[in-house]
Amino acid sequence: MTNESLDTLLTALYVKIDDELETGRRMGRPPQLTDAELVTFAVAQALLGFGSETRWLRYAYAHLASMFPYLPQQSGYNKRLKVALLLVKKAIRMLAVDTDFWFDNHWIVDSTPVPCGMSRPTVKRSEMAGWAGYGYCASHSRFFWGLRLYLVCTPTGMPILWALANPKMGEREVLQAMLDVESDLVAQRPGLLLISDKGFASKEFENDLAMQGIELLRPSFKREKKRKGESLLKSVRQLIESVNDTLKGQLDLEQHGGRTHEGVAVRVAQRILAMAAAIWRNNKTGAPTMRSLVAYDH
Repeated sequence: MTNESLDTLLTALYVKIDDELETGRRMGRPPQLTDAELVTFAVAQALLGFGSETRWLRYAYAHLASMFPYLPQQSGYNKRLKVALLLVKKAIRMLAVDTDFWFDNHWIVDSTPVPCGMSRPTVKRSEMAGWAGYGYCASHSRFFWGLRLYLVCTPTGMPILWALANPKMGEREVLQAMLDVESDLVAQRPGLLLISDKGFASKEFENDLAMQGIELLRPSFKREKKRKGESLLKSVRQLIESVNDTLKGQLDLEQHGGRTHEGVAVRVAQRILAMAAAIWRNNKTGAPTMRSLVAYDH
């Protein structure tokens, strides 16, 4: 059974999405499971740790019928979820805007592997070929085939920007594209401090950021003198690792189960939304730890 805290979060999330996002307004017969219910249902799946949609729907039929009077079959859920990617993205932004952290002018950026195949036959047959590729995960000293998730968040872990990219693409190139797409957000935050690791280091890149009004805080190389604010980076690094641990350890990012472009993208977005929803709810209720999922994951 779900617990009272999770029920309350899901109810609040459903009302928020239904009230503020354009859902269910389509031609023809309305679906039995509304868009707001679909997104809320997907968040519940991520928070409760069901990577398998078969197992999730079996659990939901047994325990969530009172919250979701109509539940689709697996194929129907899969199709609806893929189509809902834009709505899930809008929901992430909507929750971020509705917190105390939205205008925080300290952003943290990092990238983390999102494996999409573990064997050579899978890689050869995958529909992800051309988007996904081989990359190296330094923290686990291993190669992987898949994508990298780039996440820009506040120190509390609230997602501000995110993107999926081929691991062979340069980290600075991807981040610059993300900032260019959301240039209005940058302009609204004078004195923006962007905190990163050494992978984003480049004098040219830092100059480009400075022209946008962004200061980059990163560790210095051995040949460099200590950079301004570098003493703060150890605690920030722990924040970054903690956010990644939430996505991977608690929300099973690497067990997303996606097999197509749309499938991987929406399942990654589903987990980012689940984290954002927990932070949003914790902020509204005054919880002592913003990114804690303990109240919702059992």
